[in-house]
Amino acid sequence: MKSEKTIMPINLISKLLPNKHMKIGIRVCLTIATLILTNCSTSSLKILKTYDGDTMTLLQGSDKIKVRYYCIDTPEMKQGDWGKRSRDYLRKLAPNDSVVTLEIKDTDRYGRKVSIVNLNGKNLNLEMVKAGMAAVYPQYCKDSDYFEAQDYAKRKRLGIWKTNGLHQRPWVYRKSKRK
Repeated sequence: MKSEKTIMPINLISKLLPNKHMKIGIRVCLTIATLILTNCSTSSLKILKTYDGDTMTLLQGSDKIKVRYYCIDTPEMKQGDWGKRSRDYLRKLAPNDSVVTLEIKDTDRYGRKVSIVNLNGKNLNLEMVKAGMAAVYPQYCKDSDYFEAQDYAKRKRLGIWKTNGLHQRPWVYRKSKRK
């Protein structure tokens, strides 16, 4: 959805250009550029609170931004010790007050920014998978790096891959609880 800030320059440019096709071309280019910048924007934010292994609240100035980690899913806090282990591992990787950058991919139905979270150039999403503290969320991830990291963690039997169970597929666990 375009913001008013985006629409106004597009309309202004359309009025200034004489050719109808030029106007359409410029509008398309500006709309695409806006979408690219929105989906790939990075900004420095401070970690305020880590709820679990794939959700945290960040602070940008006085604004709180809730983030859901892109491409991964971690055990729920109610899934025995697995949820706590995953959360605590993420807290160790990225303690509160750490400054991170985001690559925003989407906004989910809860209003959270679905993002790749980077700390000192390190992709925390991928680090969680490599350590066996998160599973790839196949419904929302097509990036082969994540699947390769998960295969590595499985072979080494790291984290959630030590023992079989629903902690390896949190999306199945959540679905079973909704019934």
